[in-house]
Amino acid sequence: MAGLIDTNILLYAANADAPEHRRSYDFLMEAGQSSEHWYLTEGIIYEFLRVATHPRVFPHPLPKRQALAFLEPFWSTPSFTILTAGDRHWKLLEREVNSLPHPVGNLYFDIRTLVLMREHGIRIIYTADTDFLQFKGIEVVNPVTD
Repeated sequence: MAGLIDTNILLYAANADAPEHRRSYDFLMEAGQSSEHWYLTEGIIYEFLRVATHPRVFPHPLPKRQALAFLEPFWSTPSFTILTAGDRHWKLLEREVNSLPHPVGNLYFDIRTLVLMREHGIRIIYTADTDFLQFKGIEVVNPVTD
């Protein structure tokens, strides 16, 4: 079942020391070899690069070339699309923020991803981030535990 792949799944797959590495890596390999269509966002790509190359965040930071090489298949494979904001984005953002009781801080990164999903009609996100469970109208699948 195709959908959007979140940052944490990419990071687990890139970090061989992570306990979630094998399942995340296998999931990405299966996604890349399937005939289904998969999605990332520009924000997810930048979040991956920020964390994967940061020596205080990532246990063994990737050199910039290695981090970019890890992502290259996603933007060069026809079965992956990088989502960007369109004309409806800001209205959808306003509606989403107003539907939440008290969104603050880092939740806005997830809200950005959610709004892009809604804008492009994507209903499934593959993530280990439980914050997505609070959003209505999407299916959250954790490929590390499911």
